[in-house]
Amino acid sequence: MISFTVRMRFDQADIEQMRVHLVTLTAAARLEPGCVSYVPHLVEDDPCTVLIYEQYRDEAALEYHRQTPEFKRHAIGGLYQAMKERRLENLVAVA
Repeated sequence: MISFTVRMRFDQADIEQMRVHLVTLTAAARLEPGCVSYVPHLVEDDPCTVLIYEQYRDEAALEYHRQTPEFKRHAIGGLYQAMKERRLENLVAVA
């Protein structure tokens, strides 16, 4: 199992457009084979920060996700273009 979070910061003026990208990307990701969980969040005390929790069955499922037209359009062509910072945190399950 592959689990990680992606934390991105945006300008306040871009947040509503980023929501549109996130809603569309999330709906598509959750239908992908091998996607276990895909949950985007806005950070409550920092509304310019988005945190996405993602889980995939294996590397092949993650690679599949990254090659989809939705990822290319809404992540690479949308979120990545407007983000000011990005941090990826790989997770290791305890139990």
